[in-house]
Amino acid sequence: MGSILVKNAIKRKPGFLYYVDGKGNVCEAKMARGGKKKKKKK
Repeated sequence: MGSILVKNAIKRKPGFLYYVDGKGNVCEAKMARGGKKKKKKK
């Protein structure tokens, strides 16, 4: 497993997945169905 090097190094946006690529860069990818609040069922 990885470890946290720096806390709060980037500002995260809802609906995006953040990961470190092979070169060590932090990348963001839009999640397929993330970041939206669920509607209440009646």
